[in-house]
Amino acid sequence: MSTVPFTMPFTEHLGIAIESADENGVVGTMEVTDNLCTTGKRLHGGAIMAFADSLGAIGAYLALPEGAKTTTTIESKTNFVGAAPRGSTVRGTTTAIHAGRRTSVWQTKITDENGKLVANVTQTQLVL
Repeated sequence: MSTVPFTMPFTEHLGIAIESADENGVVGTMEVTDNLCTTGKRLHGGAIMAFADSLGAIGAYLALPEGAKTTTTIESKTNFVGAAPRGSTVRGTTTAIHAGRRTSVWQTKITDENGKLVANVTQTQLVL
């Protein structure tokens, strides 16, 4: 599913497909399946956050400074703006805002198939 040389078990569970990834940003998609929806047949907020967190984690990992082993999310803020219906596909575009020796900050815009904003997520990753 992923076009990058690594993946995480949770991203596979969510059905996330990575289209591109490097130390500056990540682009991925996720199909809105029944198991990711609310009773209203819309993408669940927790699935939106998990999607964004996964993309940010991949970017943070690729941006690790020399000698660092991994990262972990220490802060995340989500603004929910729109809905994505069951059967559609959302796209996440993650951009590095800051990539330092101790932390990195990533912003993810999640859009629907028409390019309409579903959510905006900003997260901070701690370098370990």
